[in-house]
Amino acid sequence: ITEDPKEEISLNTDSNSHASPSIRKLARELGVSLSKIKGTGKKGRILEEDLKSFVKQIVIHGDTGNEVEVVPLSRIKKISGKHLSSSWSSIPHVTQFDEVNIEQLEKFRKHQKERNIKLSPLIFIMKAVVQVLKRHPNFNASLDESGENLIVKKYFNLGIAVDTPNGLLVPVVKDVGKKSLVELAEELADISSRAREGQLQASEMKGAGFTISSLGGIGGTQFTPIINSPEVAILGVSRTQIKPVWNGTSFEPTAMIPLALSYDHRVIDGAEGAKFMAELNQVLSNIMEMLL
Repeated sequence: ITEDPKEEISLNTDSNSHASPSIRKLARELGVSLSKIKGTGKKGRILEEDLKSFVKQIVIHGDTGNEVEVVPLSRIKKISGKHLSSSWSSIPHVTQFDEVNIEQLEKFRKHQKERNIKLSPLIFIMKAVVQVLKRHPNFNASLDESGENLIVKKYFNLGIAVDTPNGLLVPVVKDVGKKSLVELAEELADISSRAREGQLQASEMKGAGFTISSLGGIGGTQFTPIINSPEVAILGVSRTQIKPVWNGTSFEPTAMIPLALSYDHRVIDGAEGAKFMAELNQVLSNIMEMLL
């Protein structure tokens, strides 16, 4: 007795599976053979939940048989992910990198710490950015929905990216130029803490004209920050490093902080970006110019 090969093949095809046309179509789209699924419907009919359960098992265990875990994204990551994806794909990003000598700034911070006044480098960067934005107003702006008009902000509110357990949030510190270093430090500590605890109001994440994303407390040398649309520029800050810097006669260990400026090339050209970074470098490296 010999087996008919045609009969053996037909037993492994979807044509013998008891399922509706819609389920067959869905299975084809998912690349799943219905012959591998055991139906739980009447007379072994394959139901939609049977198909989904089978696919879920494939995702969990994978083709290699190794166990994986499917973790749903948080609501914040879903929202920010869509926004960042849209910004990255629709805005022609240009990023310029620089390193700033902050030896004077670090000495000033150390002196303030001895007086029990703790000021992070980010506080000084915020103040310096506002000074430079006043001279380069096109960076403190946003594009309207048509993309044909630039809305220049006459106020100086900075968005500060904060890493939270549920994803990235960008609370806004308003009127940065009108506040002292200590006031900014207290406000930044407050909104950062409430952001991590999920206690921010929606109104506290609106109204920025420019955003700063700092990874200085984590590490890394450089990164490319994504513009927070409809804004046209963002500053990325990495961790301060001690590097040998030539002083004219010898190399000296010097505190250098890496900066990365991403901007919308439809609004800002390379020369403007270079000038902005050069002036920011000048302000940050000269603590007296910043404080006066």
